[in-house]
Amino acid sequence: MATLVCLHAHPDNEALLTAGTMARAAAEGQRVVLVVATDGAAGLASAAYTDLAAARDAELAESARVLGVARVVRLGYADSGLNGEEPGATLVRAPVGEAAARLAAVLDEERADVLVTYDAAGGYGHPDHVRCHEVGVGAAVLAGTARVFEATAPREAIARAVRLAGLVYPYPPDFDARSFAHAFTPSAQITHRVDVRAYLGRKRAAMAAHASQASADGADRTLAAFLRLPAPAYAAVCGREFYRGREQVG
Repeated sequence: MATLVCLHAHPDNEALLTAGTMARAAAEGQRVVLVVATDGAAGLASAAYTDLAAARDAELAESARVLGVARVVRLGYADSGLNGEEPGATLVRAPVGEAAARLAAVLDEERADVLVTYDAAGGYGHPDHVRCHEVGVGAAVLAGTARVFEATAPREAIARAVRLAGLVYPYPPDFDARSFAHAFTPSAQITHRVDVRAYLGRKRAAMAAHASQASADGADRTLAAFLRLPAPAYAAVCGREFYRGREQVG
């Protein structure tokens, strides 16, 4: 039985990027360990959530349950915020080596065969996502985990989708669609495309578990948009998950 460790920055990231892979691995008999770096307390959410960190922790537990995750580990850092502006013991304020050592301890304890982290761009560039890439690479070196995969998406397809959505959806004034020209990973560099269509029910349930992140005082967010898709469209958009394999660590 192989052990797959997935590192994510915030509760709900696992549902968007790797839920199908995790559900498939668990169903096929692999041990799946989910590591979440921050508490997600700086996430956008309705003012009705008076303790967002506690709410998101409960949502994470439910998502992990439906995906068949064997263990959830929280690295214990505070959410850094969208621009890294949050004060306190946030992930981006912590030394990379310190966070990498915490993750490496999990990799050692689990005798991990595979580590999943983020691409160098941190997907769309959130500072906690970028830091998770750095932490993941560093931890793999410390633990000697040779098989590392970067969860990502095809850059060209994402940029095209953002442009098309902008034709029918009025983006907020501070949203810069041009930034997606440098987000995620060029399609030519993606090495693995995982078919997760048989596990879309679990993936959708994992997304639904993160209710606090579906809207923020009436404004729908990415999760809500995915959950509104009819089954055929959801399968087309979410039926594959994308990774860039790292040939060498260290």
